Amino acid sequence: MPLRTLRRVLWLVLIGLAHSPASAQDDRPNILLIIADDLGYADVGIYGSDIRTPNIDALADGGILFTQFHASPLCATTRAMLLSGNNNTVAGLARQGSFAGPVIPGLAGYENRLSDRIAPVPRLLRDSGYRTYMAGKWHLGTTVEYSPYAAGYERSFAMKRGSGNHFDDTGIRASADEKYFEDDTQTGWSEGEYSTEFYTNKLIDYLEADRGSDRPFFMVAAYTSPHWPLQVPDEDRNLYAGRYDMGYDRLRELRFESLKAAGIIPEESRLPPRNPAINPFDELSPAEQRLESRKMELYAAMLDNLDRHVGRLLDYLRANDLYDDTLIVFLSDNGPAAEDFYHAGPYVDYIQAHYDASYERAGMRGNFLSYGAQWAQAGSAPFKLYKGFPSEGGVVTPMIVKGPGVMPREQYSDIYLTVMDLAPTFLELAGASYPDDKAPMLGESAWPYFSGRADTVHDDDYVTVFTHRQYASVRQGDWKLLSLMQPFDERNFTLHNMAEDPGEAFDLSLSNPSKRAELLALWRAERLKLGIVLPEDL
Repeated sequence: MPLRTLRRVLWLVLIGLAHSPASAQDDRPNILLIIADDLGYADVGIYGSDIRTPNIDALADGGILFTQFHASPLCATTRAMLLSGNNNTVAGLARQGSFAGPVIPGLAGYENRLSDRIAPVPRLLRDSGYRTYMAGKWHLGTTVEYSPYAAGYERSFAMKRGSGNHFDDTGIRASADEKYFEDDTQTGWSEGEYSTEFYTNKLIDYLEADRGSDRPFFMVAAYTSPHWPLQVPDEDRNLYAGRYDMGYDRLRELRFESLKAAGIIPEESRLPPRNPAINPFDELSPAEQRLESRKMELYAAMLDNLDRHVGRLLDYLRANDLYDDTLIVFLSDNGPAAEDFYHAGPYVDYIQAHYDASYERAGMRGNFLSYGAQWAQAGSAPFKLYKGFPSEGGVVTPMIVKGPGVMPREQYSDIYLTVMDLAPTFLELAGASYPDDKAPMLGESAWPYFSGRADTVHDDDYVTVFTHRQYASVRQGDWKLLSLMQPFDERNFTLHNMAEDPGEAFDLSLSNPSKRAELLALWRAERLKLGIVLPEDL
C-alpha cells in the first residue's frame, strides 16, 4: 500500500475515534461524487439490467451497493438536499423551476435557488482546505450570485437549468442570457461537443492543472445523461438496435424478474399494477411500436456511453495514484423520467420550432425524443410511478459507495438512507464543521455505517418529510404516508408499510388508524418547522 494511502486510511481510523482538524500533512481522502440524471433504478447492469455498465458495476466490488437509497423525485430538489444536508424547502427549492405551486415572491423556501439559510458543502470543504471541482448540471440558481462558484466550487463548468441539448446551445426555452457557468462567468457551449465526454474532459483538466497539489479534492461529476433529449454520438446510435422490440410492458416484467434474480429485491416481491393511463404496447401500430422501441435503444446507448466516460475518469485516478485515496459515491438524482416536453409542457412551442421528433433522425443532434412514462415504469419496475412523484418509484435510486475505509458488505445493503445524509458524511470525512448560524442539517452522517462501525444510519424514530407541487410524503421507520392528489388535502394521505409493501399498493389507513394518526401528527408538526406552505396558509 502506498504511504499516502496508508496515511489516509489512518486518518479515517482517527475520525472514527474523534473529530480532528486537518493536519499539516493533509491525509484526508479525496471525494468523488458521480451523479447520473434521471437514471432508472432497474437500468444499471449490477441491479439486474441488460444495459452494459461495467465501470459502474465494478464499484460494488469492494464497496457497498444500496437498495434503499432515497433521493427526492426531482433534479433540483435532490441537488439542494444533497449540498445542504437539509430538506428541500429549507434549502430554497420547495418549488422547482416552472412547476406550479403556492408561491409568494420572497417567501422563504420558495426561492428556486440555494437559500441563505444553509451553508453549501462545497464552500465548507473549500474553506477546510479541499480543492473543489464540478462539471455538469447545476439547477440551483441562474445568476453568478447563485452559481457553483458562489457555492464554493473553485473550478466549474455547469449547465444553469435542468436540461439542454447534448451537442449545442439550443436548450429547451428562449433565453437572452448564456446557458452555462464557467467559474465566475456566464458562457456558452463548445459547439459540437457531446455533453458526457465534455464534462469528463473538464474534470480531468481540472485535476491535471492541479496535478502537483497535496490538497485533497472534492469533485462532482453531475452528468446530464441519460436525461432527455435522447441524443448520442453517431457511433453509439445503434448499440442496442432491436434489443427492445418486445416493448415496454414486457421489459417491465423482465426488469422486475432480473431485480429478483440479482437479489436486489426480495424473492416474494410483487410487481405493482401497471399504469392504466399508458397504452399497452401490443395495441400500438407497427410504426408507433418501432418509434417506442427506438427510444429505449437510445436511452440504453446513453447509459452505455455514460459508463464508458465514468471509466475514463476512474482510469485517470488509477493512472495518477489517486484511486485508492478517493471515496467514490455513484447515484441517480431521482427516478426515471416520464416527461415528454416535445408534446406537452411549457416549452412545446420553442422545442417544436427547434427540434424534430422523427424516427429517421432519432438520437441525432436536433432530434428530441424522450424515455416517457411507458419506459419509465419499466425503469422503476419494483415501485410505484417515477420521477416527479414522492412514491418509491420517484425517489428510490441506485447508489454505490467505494473507497478507503469503506467496509464491504457480503450482500447488498437495504438500510434506509437519504440524500441528505451525504453532506454530513462528507463533512465528517473532511473534519469540517457546519456553522452554528445556519439551519441545522437534517441528514445524519453515514460514515459510521460505511466504515462498518454501525449497523444503520437512522434509528426508527427518524422522520423524513417531502413536498413538491402539493404532493407529499412522511416516512418514519417502515411506515409512510403518501399523498398524490392535487390540490393537497391531508385526508388524501394513504398509509403504507414499506417493509411489507414497497410497491405502495395497499392503503392500511382503515386497518391501522392509530399509525395513520401518529404520522399525520408528525406531518403537521414537521411541515410547520420546515416552512412548507399549503393553499390553506395563503
